[in-house]
Amino acid sequence: MYQDAPIIHKTYKFYILLYCCTNIFPKKDRFTLGQKCENITLEILEIMILANSKSDSQKTPFLKDVDIKLKVLQTIVRICHDVQAIDQKKYLILQESIQEIGRMLGGWLKSLQDPKKPKDLIH
Repeated sequence: MYQDAPIIHKTYKFYILLYCCTNIFPKKDRFTLGQKCENITLEILEIMILANSKSDSQKTPFLKDVDIKLKVLQTIVRICHDVQAIDQKKYLILQESIQEIGRMLGGWLKSLQDPKKPKDLIH
């Protein structure tokens, strides 16, 4: 799936991991924090797929939007940990995955700014 865009595949895998975590959230957190995390992740995935379908000159605004949403997601996941909706182990796994997506996103953005860099590394 999405063999030409590893970041999209990584985000898809992150959503599956997040979904498994939010299913065991306490009920009061599942439909607030859990649902918010899932919705933001789906929005990120949607925007990435949209950006991937655009020409290189049109991708940057979409990817900057993803960057902001990724920062919001990272903050909400931290809140989930702080209110004890998820344990330390799951929190660290989710945060590591978000950080990896962030690094991939940074690489994608950099490749759009540097015309000498081979684009097949990102997409």
